[in-house]
Amino acid sequence: MLGNLFNSSVFKELVRILIVVLAAISIGFFITLFVSDDALGAFKILLSGPFPKIQIVDDAIRLRGMSRTGSWLIDFTTLTLLGLSVCIAFRAKQFSMAAEGQLFLGAIASAAVAIYIDGPSFMVIPLALLASATIGFMWGVIPGYLKAYLNANEIVSTLMLNVIAVQLYRYILVYHMNDLSAGYIASSPIPVDIRLSYILPGTKLTSMFYVMVAAAIFVMLFIYRSKLGYQINLIGINERFAKYGGITSRKIIMLTFAVSGAFAGLAGAHIALGVSSRLNLYLAPGIGFEGIVVALLARNDPRLVPLCALLYSYLRVGSQIMERSTDVPREIVLIIQALIILFVMVDSLKPSKNKLINTLNVYKKDVVNKKASKGEA
Repeated sequence: MLGNLFNSSVFKELVRILIVVLAAISIGFFITLFVSDDALGAFKILLSGPFPKIQIVDDAIRLRGMSRTGSWLIDFTTLTLLGLSVCIAFRAKQFSMAAEGQLFLGAIASAAVAIYIDGPSFMVIPLALLASATIGFMWGVIPGYLKAYLNANEIVSTLMLNVIAVQLYRYILVYHMNDLSAGYIASSPIPVDIRLSYILPGTKLTSMFYVMVAAAIFVMLFIYRSKLGYQINLIGINERFAKYGGITSRKIIMLTFAVSGAFAGLAGAHIALGVSSRLNLYLAPGIGFEGIVVALLARNDPRLVPLCALLYSYLRVGSQIMERSTDVPREIVLIIQALIILFVMVDSLKPSKNKLINTLNVYKKDVVNKKASKGEA
């Protein structure tokens, strides 16, 4: 059994992820030597920052700095949901960048339900989560339709739709949900009894953590055990073959964009109901695109997305602590993140022998069929 574990593809991917992250961190440390007077101390803070400090007071163990660990787990929850969202689209070879806009719309939808619908928390909170997932799903239908039926480039359409989504979020916030008593542009406070409950003392980690775990399990079963997941995988491997097999690729591609959007919408609900007490004008800009990094690092494998989100959020929080505590800017971690993407992409672009042989066989078959059809004509 242990031998099967070490030979499994998942274990090999885990080793690959660790090697990629360690290699990027090593290069980042080398660069830090040239920009910091205490590079070793800075990297010590980077790597240990997200963990609490253990103190023994009166023969009792106390943990200080739990808020740092909480920030790590909060980012982990958000990035896992975003990574799952991007992962689903990427499985069908659709390079969707719509998570950023879907997150903003999910946040505004869940906040509107929480603020304007009266009722007990056990009814309003699920309704708010459903609203965020629904708006993310519906927003995903748009680029899905444009790609499937009009052959529009999904990178361009999703980027443009992100701009529309963010501006729509700001329009609703400024003209329909702005609380003038706040002193700045912000919504009314989310009612205390409607906010997601805290589950880890000393932190702001909320019950959305459990929703994230359930979402990760659902996506794993969806991708590997459902009919729609099988069709998504097949289209991602070879869309032409999927069409020959009777799969309506246009419908599946549109559904892929839509389903992926639901999880990005849930990430927005997490920020609205768990992280923030009220919505502001900027929310969490750019975090939607970081979900792409998580999915790329996991190679679009939903089984590895939580681990990659855990590692990535670890670096993210550690960099914030390092920036506050040392003379090293946060841009060093941005370099590390860029190196991670570069290493992953270089490894992904390396063609395997089997893929090359299969591609050549398909090409030869097409050439033979074309010559035969011309001969018959």
